[in-house]
Formats: sequence, C-alpha cells, structure tokens
Amino acid sequence: MRRDHAVVIAGGGPTGLMLAGELALAGIDVAIVERRPDQQLIGLRAGGLHARTIEVLDQRGIAERFLSQGQRFPTVGFHMIRLDIGDFPSRHSYLLALRQNHIERILADWVNELGVPIHRGREVTDFAQDDHGVDLDLCGGQRLRAQYLVGCDGGRSTIRKAAGIAFAGWDPTMSWMIAEVEMSREPALGFRSDAYGFHAVGKIEGSDRVSVVLTERQLTIGGEPTLRDLREALVAVYGTDFGVHSPTWISRFTDITRQAATYRDRRVLLAGDAAHIHPPMGGQGLNIGVQDAVNLGWKLAQVVKRTSPESLLDSYHAERHPVAARVLRNTMAQVALRRTDDRTKALGDVFTELLGMEEPRKRIAAEMSGLGVQYDLGEGHKLLGRRMPDLDLITTNGPLRVFSLLHDARPLLLNFGEPDRLDIAYWADRVWQIDVGYAGAWELPALGTVTAPDAVLVRPDGYVAWVGVGTQEGLAEALTTWFGQPAGQQVSAGEHT
Repeated sequence: MRRDHAVVIAGGGPTGLMLAGELALAGIDVAIVERRPDQQLIGLRAGGLHARTIEVLDQRGIAERFLSQGQRFPTVGFHMIRLDIGDFPSRHSYLLALRQNHIERILADWVNELGVPIHRGREVTDFAQDDHGVDLDLCGGQRLRAQYLVGCDGGRSTIRKAAGIAFAGWDPTMSWMIAEVEMSREPALGFRSDAYGFHAVGKIEGSDRVSVVLTERQLTIGGEPTLRDLREALVAVYGTDFGVHSPTWISRFTDITRQAATYRDRRVLLAGDAAHIHPPMGGQGLNIGVQDAVNLGWKLAQVVKRTSPESLLDSYHAERHPVAARVLRNTMAQVALRRTDDRTKALGDVFTELLGMEEPRKRIAAEMSGLGVQYDLGEGHKLLGRRMPDLDLITTNGPLRVFSLLHDARPLLLNFGEPDRLDIAYWADRVWQIDVGYAGAWELPALGTVTAPDAVLVRPDGYVAWVGVGTQEGLAEALTTWFGQPAGQQVSAGEHT
C-alpha cells in the first residue's frame, strides 16, 4: 500500500519537527517518518536555545511554551569565555537552558496540534526521484510518494548518502567521554584542566544524578565506552572515580566537522545535522537546524503551491550554507583553544583579552546567538537581509508587536509612511500590508542604531527582503523574487521540472 504526501520529512528531531510545523501552517500536506517508536531520547544532546531561535519560536507564538520550562542566562559561551548579551536589542537577549528531550516534546505537541502525521518506528531505507516526485521505501515494506523529500535524519543521514551528496570536511582529532551517572561520594564539581584538556562534572538539577564530560587521553573513534572505561578515566583525571555507578547512559563525541556540498538535489533537500555536523562547543547545532527549517519551510510551501518556481529553493542553500560554514569555523577554533600546551594557553589569553573589548564581544556574541545573521540580498540599507526587530507598532487596532503579526507565517509589508501609498494589489492575496507607526530608534545587535525606513517587506522567516526609504523602487521586484509572479501569472508545471 502506498500513501501520498506533498512533503515527507525523514527525521523527527527538532529540525524535522520545526519544518513540519512551518509547512503545516502554510496548509501543506506533510508527514514525518521517524525511526524511534516515541519522542524519548537517550544520551546527552543539545542543552539550550539561543536568542535567535527563541525569537523564531516567538514569531510563531509558541516561545512561552519553552520559556516556562527552561532557565535563562544573559550570556553565550565562546571557548571558556562568557559573553554578555543582556544589552542586545532583543526581547530574548539570553540563552535558555533546556534539554533537547524537553525541546522535542514541546515541538512534537505543537506539530500534533497542527495535525501532522508522524510514522513512528519507520525509517527511509531507499528512494528514487523523478521529474514529478520521490518514491520512498520504508522498513517493513511500506511505501510513500512525495513531491519533495527533506532529510532531517542526522549526521549519518541515509537521505544524504542515498542522494550521493558529498559530505566533506575535517576528520576528528580529539574525543570526549560523556555520561549521566550516580556517584556514592561527593564529586569535585565544576571544570578542571590538565595536560590533555578540559573536564567537567555537574549536578543535574532536580535529581541526584551527575553529568560528566572528560577529554580522552587519546582519540577514540567508534564503540560506546563502558562503566569501567569511565571509572578509569575519572581516576586518571581526579584520582578517584567518586564511587560512580548506575549510568543512565555513557557515550562519546569527537570534533569531526563536515558540511554537505549542496543542500538540494532536485526534489531532495537536507537540513540540520544531515547538512552539517560539528563539535558541540557553543551549543549551536540544534539552533541552526531549527533556523534551517524556518528558512526552508515557507519557500518549499510556495513551490508546492506553485506560487513560486522551483528556483526559489536554490536560495535555501545560498542563504543557509554560509551560516553553517561560519558555525563550523567557530567550533573548530574553540576546539583548537581547548588544547592545553603553553602556546595554546597564550592564544587563549589573547582571545580572553580581545573578547573583553566591546566591539569583538558584540560581534562574536551576535554570531553565537544567531542575532547577527545577514543573508546576502544585495546592496542597500543595513536592515536588508537581517532579522526584523520585534518593534512595538502603533496600528489602528491598537499596539501590536511585529512578531505577533508573523504567527501564521505570512509575509508582511509594513508601511511607516502615509497610509495606502504602496500599491501591491497584484500580491494582496499573499502579502499582508499594514499601515503602522513606530516612535523609537531602530537598533540591530552588534551594529547599533540604523536609519529608520518608511517601509519594510518582511519574509515569513522574519528576515527583511526590501527596505523603502523615500521610494517604492525595487518593491515589485522583491515581491516577485520572494512571493511569486503577480496574480494571474501562475507558475507553469514546466518551471517545476
């Protein structure tokens, strides 16, 4: 028996769930295929949400679900250096500490509310694509047919491998053992360093369990470490194993760093760890995966609806590939700084001194938090290609926040000038135009105050696609580029092959 969907997402982690939600908001028939029988996770995964990811969730009206479950910290980390972001112009200028199992559970509840089916206990084993769609083979003999397939199935992605997409990068040089355990004796909490690297032991809030991260003395690839391995490693670092027992799990990770050569092969796309993997320094992996999904979702929805040609999907790779490349670079730099020889320590001291200065601190913190992302949409106003600030707008219906206008993932044209002066009649069925006022300064993280525009075109992902300052020039072109031809000029089937 075969079932058809417009889009099938392989993988029900944070990236796949966020993408499913985005597509469902746009009215797209989407389904998730997830190999796990339920949403439970084993092992330590991501531990928090960065500022831009929280903003993205706020744009969809679901941020409070996460905020109520986590703990806020007004800093981000680069290497072992804490960078203050409390002065950044955002309602969410903090890191939200929240384990991935909670993040996934909340996202899964949201996706369930939107009616997205999740085929659990299933996995895509193979697929074949043609000019009109993708045929998927699942374990157990089930088959699905989709117009598009998106691989959100992790660093070992079956989808990426089957599509033949290269995954170039850097082989591992270091490995770390991580575990969640109990200890019969009081452990030495906090960080410790030795000739091999940094180590950490911390209490898990709300339980009597302990999390452990140990730099291994030599690179180890493959195979899960045992309790005996963990005991020996603790003794080597601390002189005792603290009576470690009853592990919930023990695992390891390395500094392997890779990125897909392309995020799209015709009707197959990649997002999240399927497109990029790197060590967890700075906690950016889950965050950029969720942001991949929000960049891709509205574009894929418009292509499925034939509002836009397939070429719009090329902008997904063009915009998100450089973002991940920057993350790969900064995590590699942090791994290099983890080495404990005298020369690396000297370099770390220089970094600490530099990041104590305002300009470097703001620049790196904006990058780590995701608030500094700018897509290359050409020359123009400093707002172009950047996140739209969540302004308190004055409207005929009373005060409204910008993000509240993005809850249904519909593009916005915000007119701060004379009412009814902008003519977008041909796109009125797709773009919500609203006359607004704003009395404050326009501020961007790391950049500061920018010239106030009199109109902005905001994409469903919250990024500015056009800025008007005293003229309507370029508006029709931007509308066509991002939201399709004027009404009556429907995209033909030929433009989808």
